[in-house]
Amino acid sequence: MSKIFLHLLKVHDLVHDSDINSPKTLLQKKNFSVPKIFTGGVNILLWSKLSEAEKRKALSKSWYIYYSFRDIETGKLKRMPNIKGNANRLKTKSERIAYLVAMRDALEFLLEKGFNPNTDNNIEELLNNNKDSNALKADENTIAMVKPDTIAISKNTIATPKILSIKEAFDFGLNIKKNTIKAISYKNFELRIRKFRKSLDESKPITHITKKVINDYLNEILSKSSARNRNNTRADISTLFQVLEDNEKIPDNIVKRINILKSKPERNKTYTSEMQKDIYSHLEKKDPLLLLFIKFVSYNFLRPVEVCELKIKDIDTVEKKLYLRTKNKAIKIKILPDILMYDLPDLSQFDSDSFLFTPDGLGQAWATEPNNKRDYFSKRFNRVVKKYFNLSKDYGMYSFRHTFITKLYKEMRKTTSQFETKSKLMLITGHTTISALEKYLRDIDAELPEDYSDLLR
Repeated sequence: MSKIFLHLLKVHDLVHDSDINSPKTLLQKKNFSVPKIFTGGVNILLWSKLSEAEKRKALSKSWYIYYSFRDIETGKLKRMPNIKGNANRLKTKSERIAYLVAMRDALEFLLEKGFNPNTDNNIEELLNNNKDSNALKADENTIAMVKPDTIAISKNTIATPKILSIKEAFDFGLNIKKNTIKAISYKNFELRIRKFRKSLDESKPITHITKKVINDYLNEILSKSSARNRNNTRADISTLFQVLEDNEKIPDNIVKRINILKSKPERNKTYTSEMQKDIYSHLEKKDPLLLLFIKFVSYNFLRPVEVCELKIKDIDTVEKKLYLRTKNKAIKIKILPDILMYDLPDLSQFDSDSFLFTPDGLGQAWATEPNNKRDYFSKRFNRVVKKYFNLSKDYGMYSFRHTFITKLYKEMRKTTSQFETKSKLMLITGHTTISALEKYLRDIDAELPEDYSDLLR
């Protein structure tokens, strides 16, 4: 237990007889700020209007007294350590407020009497300067006797959280996320939040956004697009509100109470062996650059957006390694299989910082966003391949990843057990768990049962 807390136990009753508000005291430049009480990030004066969930949330956090004291070196007020005492052992709002108000008043009295939290203080001497100090023998039991109904709660000494406007809150949340997630992820996140902002009056307080307001917006998204897009929008709004809750800008993330809708996942179909060979043959004649791009998807099992981000320096042809900037990790190392190595030209002639794939060929400058690069090659694939073969929307460049993982799985299963095959395949595909790989293999129907006709006869 801190020394200052023990001092507060002795003097809280002195406050009401002190001369804090005398004209002489008010004219002096104080060495401290008025101590205030932090009440779990909610406005305690509006406690009766809070929901039960908001009350429980506030009581689950630490309540404490905080104040600042003038630093002798800088001359500026400096925040002092929070004073909690035994407040957070108390289970109700009334008990905590009674306890903390007594402590706060005692602290303010000590500070007015010259108490300095940065040095050793003679508390008895401070108390003896008060004319009534001989009659005041307060101890910890005195605190327990304080009744909540007798406590006067002053607006000036309760930490009332500032209610931000929608604009202020959103700007705060976006700035936090901008510094914690990758640029490409932030761009997609910010785009959805920006669309949501357009439906709101940003001058209104953040508390104006209720569960109904968010639900109405999500229903509008659902009517115009799909359940998947609606769920993704809900997730991004929830992420923003969680940042605001974590930083005590709002009492609760109301988006978490909005249901996630069932959605049908969209997944590219796997090419048949014949389709894959025909496409490769066609691209050898019409677009060798696009074919090499697809081979990185096929043989290294990369996503198209990951191929777009590859630079010349990421390809180590000597060690046969590929350095990948993934969505979840800073750098990931994969091997370069010989089947891909044979198709690579001499890369030493290119600038190491240039991108491997660009519209004008290998190793050129290409200053645009990763999503724009992926869209460019997707449109190029649609123009050169999908239109030529009259392929449906179910087929795309990502289909090659499914195709070759399926092919690899079936070949490995010829000589190894199912568990051993999956264990080896994990190292190649980049899945971090067996369960994630198994789900992926089920989704792409990598392994089908043998003919069971005999069982039905």
